[in-house]
Amino acid sequence: MPRTLLPGKPYPLGATPTSLGTNFALYSENASAVHVCLFDDAGKQIDCVELKETTAFVWHGLLRGIKPGQRYGYRVDGPWEPEKGLRFNKSKLLIDPYAKAIAGEVDHKGPIMPYDIASGDDMKICNIDDADFVPKSVVVDFHFDWGDDCPPETPMSDSIIYEMHVRGFSMSNPAIPEKLRGTYAGLAHDASIDYLKKLGITAVELLPVHHFIDEGHLLDKGLRDYWGYNTLGYFAPMSRYSSSGDDGEQVTEFKQMVKRLHAEGLEVILDVVYNHTCEGNEKGEMLSFKGVDNTTYYRTVADDGRYYVDYTGTGNTLNVYHPQTLKLLMDSLRYWVSEMHVDGFRFDLASTLARELHDVNKLGAFFDTIHQDPTLADVKLIAEPWDIGEGGYQVGNFPVLWAEWNGKYRDTVRRFWKGDNGQLSDFAYRLTGSSDLYKSDGRKPSASINFITAHDGFTLCDLVSFNEKHNEANLDNNTDGADHNDSWNMGAEGPTDDPEINKLRERQTRNFLATLMFSQGVPMLLGGDEFARSQRGNNNCYCQDDELTWFDWNLDEPRKRLLEFTSKLIKLRKDHPNLHRRRFFQDREIRGSVVRDIAWYGTDGNEISDDAWSEEWNRSIGLMLNGQTLQVMDDEGHPVVDDSFLILVNAAAEGVEYVLPAPPDGNPWRQVLDTENVENPFCDAAVEEKVILGGRSIRVYSDCTEEIAKSPVRYKLTRTL
Repeated sequence: MPRTLLPGKPYPLGATPTSLGTNFALYSENASAVHVCLFDDAGKQIDCVELKETTAFVWHGLLRGIKPGQRYGYRVDGPWEPEKGLRFNKSKLLIDPYAKAIAGEVDHKGPIMPYDIASGDDMKICNIDDADFVPKSVVVDFHFDWGDDCPPETPMSDSIIYEMHVRGFSMSNPAIPEKLRGTYAGLAHDASIDYLKKLGITAVELLPVHHFIDEGHLLDKGLRDYWGYNTLGYFAPMSRYSSSGDDGEQVTEFKQMVKRLHAEGLEVILDVVYNHTCEGNEKGEMLSFKGVDNTTYYRTVADDGRYYVDYTGTGNTLNVYHPQTLKLLMDSLRYWVSEMHVDGFRFDLASTLARELHDVNKLGAFFDTIHQDPTLADVKLIAEPWDIGEGGYQVGNFPVLWAEWNGKYRDTVRRFWKGDNGQLSDFAYRLTGSSDLYKSDGRKPSASINFITAHDGFTLCDLVSFNEKHNEANLDNNTDGADHNDSWNMGAEGPTDDPEINKLRERQTRNFLATLMFSQGVPMLLGGDEFARSQRGNNNCYCQDDELTWFDWNLDEPRKRLLEFTSKLIKLRKDHPNLHRRRFFQDREIRGSVVRDIAWYGTDGNEISDDAWSEEWNRSIGLMLNGQTLQVMDDEGHPVVDDSFLILVNAAAEGVEYVLPAPPDGNPWRQVLDTENVENPFCDAAVEEKVILGGRSIRVYSDCTEEIAKSPVRYKLTRTL
């Protein structure tokens, strides 16, 4: 019996369930025909209906009786003219670009290429049906009881971001039921929540959770895509991370995770890959966009549409210059905010999105559109400010309202603590919010996302344990991954029984963490660095979904000690607004006299001269942060003041004697942190005028009149200055 097809509506795009059935709407301006095909749970095609209505290049129709949970796909017919960039092939079943859920895996052994794979000629069409070998889109019920869910709305300046992988975080956690490990529900489990809250972070930044596929060449090697930068669907949460099913259940489970994290005051930021898809270049698979309308969704070479522009190193680049592709990305962002309640986004290879024709343009159409969208006005926007194309490195050049992964911060801090010459001046900029990058265009210190390590590269443990990458497990002859890591193994490559080397590694790890938490800007901590997670020297674990990347929760004493250190360090930062200022430093007049926000000191207790900044050999300096000059108000309009801090850093191997400068408020300095003291780094003590700062260490003093660790009040409020 034929299904009843009503004209339906061209908007919203995708599959939208109604009281009558489901409305299907697909954009394709070059297609000649579009069919929506229905499948049962076993993957058998049970119907295929042509959508005959078109409105402004949208093919649409409402199929009566189709309910949430129904699996479907599209077949799109049109010209096969690869030389013009047109690659329509009705024998290939396509994922809906607006699919809210995706079920099933790609079978790379099947005929999923649109061209004749036997000859390798991508100009010759392949007419073999591939429906049995590709995933299916799923009609999703949008209803969900959010109850009193409320986003935490943590100010960016108060944020501490934790970059993590949904699967790797809980896969080996014995405190979580086995069925829930590695899933959204595992992240929402009490054991996960308790850990994150005790650690003290304010937001989780999840590696890609948009539905992605495994690359065929990895599966052939017994590997799989782990990081997730191989997107198939921009609206669908990755089904692999669902403990409850893939016929829409993954959507509900993701929402439940967000709701639980919000209830505990934790924000959810997504790492999104709007620069390329999983379909590769002219030799790649046809799974969705390529078959729906290739030239709409991808940038092709101007004088030869057969080939793809590639600013990403993956074979293709999304065509954000086209209005429909721009709409797709904006609709995706709005969906994840309005329907899934996420709190922000980190944009992978964001420079690609700013490219109009060729040059990177920080006022490109994508950024213009985002800035005008009220749904996105209050979410956190973070750019990875580079791509592989010419002129793609754009650290410091993104528009206002955007924060950036500060790659210069990472590189400078690593080189400084490694002991490289001539790093002191640049280190000072990074420690104080990178005003050289962000101040002149109206942004604030919170524009700088400070990080030492991230998913891409060494973990912090490996940064202090390896001079060279060891990526043999990737089965690519150790040729993948970055060769220049600014790492230092302290005298032995990898794990060692040498107690002196291990002691130095523990100290260097604490130096990095302390630098991160005492720097103005927003710290991002790589998940697991707080307890010395290692990947055995592998700095490119994109294909390692195993014990190499999963968190090892069996902590020995040194790792427990580091975890406690990191938690206390985070608490110290959160308790003191002087350590995460909302504004850049600038001396100002108060009651007729100039009050210094900040001062830099040499070992003699005097402010350093301009010449000292250019001394190649200088690896030690003192930094005073005046707690009386924050120039911000609390929620009741009262000026906020805080303790003043003196931070002494020494990247040299030998200790140095410091004469301590006078505290700005007249109270004596008290020691609150010493990274040389691995066993008891937060030992609070009064100090003399002269101190010996150990080699390769940080020491922090406060003018607080009581022990900070025991003080119930972390900052002071006053009505007058």
